Amino acid sequence: MKWRKLLSIRYWSHMMSHSWRYLTASQVSLTDKLLFLVPVLLYWVLPDFMPFIPIDDIGVTLVVMSWFVTRMEKKYPTLTAPPKGGNR
Repeated sequence: MKWRKLLSIRYWSHMMSHSWRYLTASQVSLTDKLLFLVPVLLYWVLPDFMPFIPIDDIGVTLVVMSWFVTRMEKKYPTLTAPPKGGNR
């Protein structure tokens, strides 16, 4: 992954909105949702290398979120397609 992409606000905005879309979509299986939620929640709750400093927690969450969204975009391509028709 390129550094420019990782530092892009547009990229992380895309990741945040799509991760929320996949977590709330009824078409996505519960197992797929738990593949994202369980590791992130465990990392936030369990003791880690830098206690009381959330920077590493946020970093791990963003890495897992990027993996999750990339995986869901491949597995559920119809959820990322723009809606047909438009608001006029």
